Amino acid sequence: MIALPALSALLAATLSLELVAVDAHAPLGANNHARLLHKRQDAAASTGTSLAVAGTTSSASAAATSSAAAATSAATAATSAAAAGAASSSAVTIAAGTGAAAGTSAAGAPVGTGAYDVPPLESIVANMPSGPIPSLTTTYTAGASPTYLKGAPVLPTPFVFSQSEWPELDKVPPTDTDQVKEWMKELEGHDIPDITPTQDGSCAGDPAAAAQAEERAWWTCGGHTSGNDIVACPDKLTWGVSFDDGPSQYSEKLLKYLDDKDLSATFFVVGSRVISYPNILIDEYMSGHEISVHTWSHRPLTSLTNEQIVAELGWTRYAIQRVLGVTPTTMRAPYGDLDNRVRAISNAMGMRPILWTIGNGVTFDTNDWHVPAGSVTAQEQFSIFQSLLGNASVIDTGFIVLEHDLFEITVDLAVGYTLDAALSHNPAFKLEAIGKCMGFPATDLYVETNTNTSSNSSGSHSSSAAADGDKNSAAPRFVSSALAGVAAAVVLVGLL
Repeated sequence: MIALPALSALLAATLSLELVAVDAHAPLGANNHARLLHKRQDAAASTGTSLAVAGTTSSASAAATSSAAAATSAATAATSAAAAGAASSSAVTIAAGTGAAAGTSAAGAPVGTGAYDVPPLESIVANMPSGPIPSLTTTYTAGASPTYLKGAPVLPTPFVFSQSEWPELDKVPPTDTDQVKEWMKELEGHDIPDITPTQDGSCAGDPAAAAQAEERAWWTCGGHTSGNDIVACPDKLTWGVSFDDGPSQYSEKLLKYLDDKDLSATFFVVGSRVISYPNILIDEYMSGHEISVHTWSHRPLTSLTNEQIVAELGWTRYAIQRVLGVTPTTMRAPYGDLDNRVRAISNAMGMRPILWTIGNGVTFDTNDWHVPAGSVTAQEQFSIFQSLLGNASVIDTGFIVLEHDLFEITVDLAVGYTLDAALSHNPAFKLEAIGKCMGFPATDLYVETNTNTSSNSSGSHSSSAAADGDKNSAAPRFVSSALAGVAAAVVLVGLL
């Protein structure tokens, strides 16, 4: 019997092994992320594994982490292929750091340092042995409600997985279902541009679309944004903290760090991970962090049809609502792959796009995903990160930084090194979740608590390049979208 989290990790690992020599996140480069995502989907089909109802409660999500450990260890040795990110189009000089020699445990794993069991920087490498699996430190019962979110519905009864209710993990959902047909109605009355889907979401993969990048306002090719995109915190020296692609079994280590440091973050969650780790998502939400949509299967959205985009966004927000009882009003496109068609669909569905900052010629991507890919060392990644800190000090606005919590390596880099460096930086940075840095009330971030009547979908679709990362600091706030009521409760089950 294969636990759902184990299969989820295996699917991610299949793709990630291909990324060692490929820059899969470059917004202007020859990336091959769509091709690699197809490999993950093919692997899912080749497993011959089928879903089956087992009637296990949501506590099985935590219990299943031990059975998923071997699979996730393999995934950790590879890159976060599901990671959303964009490497800077400008060359970055990489200087290797130095440090003490790493110790190893009897099992061969590097000895962790400090309260978070993080190995020395030079010991964090691709294919490294997996460390201890973090355990849930807090559990919440149905009927509990977040103290920080006024008017929030209580947590639903425990989540139960049922094969017939969900699309396959990490595959673009089918578009002929009643759910998708109903969600398509949300586009009625909205001007959805008639833009042909790209070949694979990359500039090199579709030269014809790349030639129209400004007309399309395609972020992947040129950093083009619209007036409704969130790309930077407005206040100078303010750091918008964000983590993509979880929840994962290693997110708990990150949550402990954020709690110890009294920091808030925005988690952009993948629908396939939400139903794999519902209790961890609950912990993120109840701890005061912001939850946002990051699609179901992490495909480049500009490469999909309108119906497929609706399915990707719809299933993910539905999964979040089933687990938490609330529906996010924001989203982040995988790889930042947005154009005016994707924006219009997202806005029509009541989800405002959030990217990350391009400022002073530098993209604020920590490049943490390069380390499990094996394309840079952890020391080189940390040097890249330090260059970001220098750029953050000179731009006129705050900034939004991209990190990932899908794999152990990226979490260790965050809690052991990058976040500490940010907190100790001079001049000091203010680290907080993106909605908070934008000055949005917490209630605006979810449909069920949002009382804001201003429109989130009326932002212009102009084609401005985000050269300074500060074009949209005064964009309008959120609005509720018309959704069905709170759905019936469900419980995670295993996979046969």
